[in-house]
Amino acid sequence: MRSRQVSPGRTIVAVFDHGEDFYDALDRTCRTHDIRQGYIPTFIAGLATADIVGTCERVDNPEAPVWTKVQVTNIEALGGGTLAYDPDTDTIQPHIHLTVGLKAHSATAHTSHLLAATVQFLTEMIIVEIAEPPMRRVRQPDFYEVPLLEFP
Repeated sequence: MRSRQVSPGRTIVAVFDHGEDFYDALDRTCRTHDIRQGYIPTFIAGLATADIVGTCERVDNPEAPVWTKVQVTNIEALGGGTLAYDPDTDTIQPHIHLTVGLKAHSATAHTSHLLAATVQFLTEMIIVEIAEPPMRRVRQPDFYEVPLLEFP
């Protein structure tokens, strides 16, 4: 277990518009407000398409992460996540999980890590900036190359 007290900064409310790429809109929001790290306590979204981590095939090693994706369409979503900053590439590294309901299939739900999405109608999001300490994602070579959140 690792933990650290953080100092919250600003709180930003963002609305992503119909047809926008979810991660592009998130990146633009963070750049507009100079947010380099933080957390997303919640967001609600209508999504035309989303790629989420998953598979329909047998998993050879159930302890290893799944790196494949499944595609879902015409969904309602509820999610949250964290934001870290990579100073080497000057990029925000989001880690977003969400639960999606397939509207055309009795709102059957899937929950997983979000890889990509296109907004349908809207996404409404709250972002809470973390002022300190710096938060980074570091790939763990001895742990399936999973990028884990680290802070001093």
